[in-house]
Amino acid sequence: MAAAVRTRFLLQRSTQGVLFSSRAAPAFSSPFLCRAHRLESGDDELYQRTTVSLMKREADSGILIHNYSPTGFNIDGNRVFGPCAVLPPAILQWNVGSYRDITEESISLFHMLEPPIEILVLGTGSRVEQINPLVLALLKRKRIAVEVQDTSNACATFNFLNSERRLVAAGLIPPSYSTALEVKQD
Repeated sequence: MAAAVRTRFLLQRSTQGVLFSSRAAPAFSSPFLCRAHRLESGDDELYQRTTVSLMKREADSGILIHNYSPTGFNIDGNRVFGPCAVLPPAILQWNVGSYRDITEESISLFHMLEPPIEILVLGTGSRVEQINPLVLALLKRKRIAVEVQDTSNACATFNFLNSERRLVAAGLIPPSYSTALEVKQD
C-alpha cells in the first residue's frame, strides 16, 4: 500500500489576494502579525478615522485658585493679600486672623448667599485645625456641608468642586511661614 502523503496548505494574505502555500507555519501564525502587512481600509477598525462633533461649548469653569503663599493668594490673576472669602464670582477680604477667629459672625456671609452654596471649604492655614462646634452646627442647620482642611488641600478641593460646577465657596487663611528648612547657628 502506498503511503499517503499529507500536504498542509497555509492560506496567506497578500496584496493580490489569498495565496496557497505548502510552507509549514507555527500554530500561532497570523497574517496580521506579518511584518509586511499594512493596514488598509476595511482591515481593522484602528485604521478608521474618528471624528468628533462638538455639540455645545462649556462655559468657563469659573474662579480658579492658581497658587498661595504666606502673604495671600493668586486667584485668576488677582493678587489677594491675607485671608479671603471666595464666593464665585466674587473674591472678598475675609476679616479673620486665624482659625480661632472663624465664628458664627465671620461665616455669616457664606450662608446669606443666593442661590445658597452646597459646600463651604475652609482652609485653616498650614495645618488642619478644630473649628468651633457652634459654627459647624450653624452651617449644618443652614444645610451647608463643610470641608475643613489645611489651606493647600482646601485650594485644591475648591478648584476641583468648582470645575464640577458645584455651588461651592471657600474661606481661606494663608499658611504661615515654614521654619522647617531654616539653618540655626549656635
